Amino acid sequence: MTIRYLRIAILLLLLPCLHGCARMIAGSLLAPTMANLQRQTDIDLVCEGTPSFLLMIDSMVASAPDDKELLAMATQAFVGYAAALDACGKPERAATVSIKARLYGMSLLWDCDDLHGVCTLPFSELEQTLADLDREDIERLFWAGNGWATWILHQQGSPASLAQLVRVEQIMLRVLELDETYYHGGAHLFLGAYYGSKPPLLGGKPETSRSHFEHALAISDRQFLPALVLYAQTYARMVFDRELFVTLLQEVLDFPLESRPETALANRVAKRNATSLLKQTEQFF
Repeated sequence: MTIRYLRIAILLLLLPCLHGCARMIAGSLLAPTMANLQRQTDIDLVCEGTPSFLLMIDSMVASAPDDKELLAMATQAFVGYAAALDACGKPERAATVSIKARLYGMSLLWDCDDLHGVCTLPFSELEQTLADLDREDIERLFWAGNGWATWILHQQGSPASLAQLVRVEQIMLRVLELDETYYHGGAHLFLGAYYGSKPPLLGGKPETSRSHFEHALAISDRQFLPALVLYAQTYARMVFDRELFVTLLQEVLDFPLESRPETALANRVAKRNATSLLKQTEQFF
């Protein structure tokens, strides 16, 4: 009980400081904590222990809603937590968390009270917003797209949400123009999954998908395992390539986590997903 009350006391002491100290705390506390979370290999521990950290981030964003550095960290945190919750078998909770991922992500690019309007923004205005960004904006551009895509992923295929994917596509294409290597070739991963998850008759582009995945794998030297899982889950399944599907997922399972400690959490989630997908091989092919 003493420890519990001590934690509450520390939090209460922090709250008055949040508005003036948000940027300082973001640099001295949040960034190292985010890096440490990425090194965790116990997914269940992350699912259970991250909420307190997210509550602190929420409070800081509320006190400094225009701080883009803080918003970028918040988006990363909520995107990552949603992925961990999916791996922990808590999709409903992940869907709830994805709402914040979208809110913070879209706030990185659009300063407006009603972010819902961005979903119907004329493409000319979207293109202008993206064209005005340069390499210095790559972080907020990429995470804006990621936060938005995370929310769409958890909307259970609703037509209204899927219609927004074309806007995320434009964001990721702009990321490629500015720096295709950012975050392990993350824009290539999104586009590979986007073009590879639909049959050609519905707008899918299998060969374009394959090209994006191969670029991402080259950029990460095949050590960012989510790329391999997405490659198998979308492209390999769509073109009914069972051999590629199994080979990619087995590569994930054989990868030693200790060789890339800075992405241990993402790679551990990928391993869990690969195990689940391999068990469904007979259903897919």
